[in-house]
Amino acid sequence: METISKTFPVLHMTCASCAHSAESIVRSAPGVVSAAVNIATGDLAVEYRPESTSPQTLQKAVRSIGYDLLLEEGDTRVEVLEAIERARFVVLRRRTVLAVLVSLPVVVIGMFFMDMPYAGEFLWLFATPVVGWLGRDFFVNAWKQARHRRANMDTLVALSTGIAYGFSVFNLLFPGFWHLRKAPLYFEAASVVIAFVLLGKLLEEKARGNTSSAIKKLMGLQPKTVTVVDAEGQESPVLIEEVRPGNVVLVKPGEKIAVDGLVVSGESYVDESMLSGESSPVLKTAGKKVFAGTLNQKSSFQFRAVKVGKETMLAQVIGMVRDAQGSKAPAQKLVDRIAGIFVPVVLGIAFLAFFLWLLFGGPNGMVQGLLAAVTVLVIACPCALGLATPTAIMVGIGKGAEQGILIKDAESLELAKKVNAVVLDKTGTITEGRPEVTGVKWLDDDESTRRVLFSLEKLSEHPLAEAIVRHFAGTKLVGFSSFESITGMGVKAVTFDGNVWLAGNKRLLVENGISMAPELLAQADEWSKLTSTVTWFADGRKALAVLAIADKIKASSFGAIRELQAMGIDVHLLTGDNEATASAVARQAGIQHYKAEVLPSGKAEFVRALQQQGKIVAMVGDGINDSAALATADVSMAMGKGSDIAMDVAKMTIIASDLSRIPQAIRLSRQTVATIRQNLFWAFIYNVIGLPVAAGVLYPFSGFLLNPMIAGAAMALSSVSVVSNSLRLKWKR
Repeated sequence: METISKTFPVLHMTCASCAHSAESIVRSAPGVVSAAVNIATGDLAVEYRPESTSPQTLQKAVRSIGYDLLLEEGDTRVEVLEAIERARFVVLRRRTVLAVLVSLPVVVIGMFFMDMPYAGEFLWLFATPVVGWLGRDFFVNAWKQARHRRANMDTLVALSTGIAYGFSVFNLLFPGFWHLRKAPLYFEAASVVIAFVLLGKLLEEKARGNTSSAIKKLMGLQPKTVTVVDAEGQESPVLIEEVRPGNVVLVKPGEKIAVDGLVVSGESYVDESMLSGESSPVLKTAGKKVFAGTLNQKSSFQFRAVKVGKETMLAQVIGMVRDAQGSKAPAQKLVDRIAGIFVPVVLGIAFLAFFLWLLFGGPNGMVQGLLAAVTVLVIACPCALGLATPTAIMVGIGKGAEQGILIKDAESLELAKKVNAVVLDKTGTITEGRPEVTGVKWLDDDESTRRVLFSLEKLSEHPLAEAIVRHFAGTKLVGFSSFESITGMGVKAVTFDGNVWLAGNKRLLVENGISMAPELLAQADEWSKLTSTVTWFADGRKALAVLAIADKIKASSFGAIRELQAMGIDVHLLTGDNEATASAVARQAGIQHYKAEVLPSGKAEFVRALQQQGKIVAMVGDGINDSAALATADVSMAMGKGSDIAMDVAKMTIIASDLSRIPQAIRLSRQTVATIRQNLFWAFIYNVIGLPVAAGVLYPFSGFLLNPMIAGAAMALSSVSVVSNSLRLKWKR
């Protein structure tokens, strides 16, 4: 049966219990296969059957418990959501400022001037707008939750402040009911708790906004308008949404490239650091790919749009980061279960505290019991617990994106720290992935002979000829009166002055009776042992030069492999190449474990064999032949310059195809998991210590009872401290 998977922003959530409530109400809707709400991103990921339900039905269900779903799609969604969040932040800030200002006289009177005339009436006057107006959302949302037999953070705040306020009003109107010398008033507790909770939410919203800055930065890389050139050469500005594949786009110096495409005319250097992490600009000439979000530097050029909208690499990067930040880490699943029962447990503790005080508290048991119950309800904080994991994950994934490490899901980020075996593909992963001239030895070297060699290889159709042409790029061409390509050996040509020239393998020279100097033969033999392909260049009588062509090991590979080994991680090389090539590359790269002539299925079997040994395996590759092994590995990483299939399968993508990013990703995982553990520790400790103290457990020993105002401040501080600790990841190396 067909299902649809979509993600919708959830509005008006305030804590982990809110996320659990929204998630459970959606799950209970008919036709919903799965649903997950992430409190840090505020997103609902839902899979449903379209014949049984619809987004509008889900929105109605979510609205019934006090939240809302944003159903807009595409760029409109982003704009609407930003507008809603801005308006919400402005309202929250205004309410917080007013609540703090109005609560100040309540605190001053309650602490210093309780004996003044009409002190109680003044307290009632100032506390009423804070509780009834500025804090009204807590009561409205708590009622909506109660209608569905649910409870969240709003329930705790509404109960605690409502009881404190109602108890105080009753004592003010009927002061002799309890037969006490002076009936207690807790208007300041009710007022200040709401002020502190609002202040905590304000700081939390501001801090949480910082965790999603990576997505906002990425979205800001795309220009709003572009210059399109029509068939007659006329230029016209159009909105980026109107660009279609096939349109020719003009990019001027200093402008950002709007969509992915191929250069058709002109040339320029483009800063691709946002994709590759490399600071050096890349020369773009006709036929070269350009990507959305990169910056044109030197001169104007035109390119034909190939991928637009959601198809561009930049859009895919944004989508991957957003999906990853919204995914749940294994640690978060436990936290979600705890958050689901947290509020009922707190209500139970509050009732138990009240009941015990009523039984054993003596003449003041009723009053002290109410105070203890209010304090328990105020100090309980599921927010800190709920934010502990997702905020750290969001910051970690955002930081990875800034470093050119795209992480598809939270589980990979959490698991990477446990990796103790890394399996590397050779071509395109350890090596550059294309042949390059790695050495040239001349017997007779001058400008004219270089021009002949360059011209010969320019006419050759052999794949290795491209490497020589690239190596001598910029050399002037010479003409030939005849040119012959000899299959399996090389090329032969005659210049207009009658001289014969040859370029190819040793057999070509032997069959044409060409003499080879001992020093050239020795050099060729040495390069052959290193598995380089040797190309000879000669005139009609003797060899003039010998060249080594090989798939060079990336400069960054050496340091990255040493760094992985220093971290205690076993490094393995797998390749489909022959034994000699695999051995030479492994020896040069410093890898002890290698395996040659491995088929794609063999790579996956090798990964499984390591896993059966108890290893947590990271597979790093770039080709279609690596996809099975990538899917099998515990943590899979694809090189950004590799195939689309490899990047689709992999859980992480190294955009710059730079192996040094792998130890960086592992260190990032270790830092993120350490931050999650710190957050969870402090969130648990806060509640484990705070709840019994609030209930009055210290009173029999020290006579200490926690003031509800202090409890409210501690509750607000706990959430802010967790988010702030997560944000420290941004500044760690």
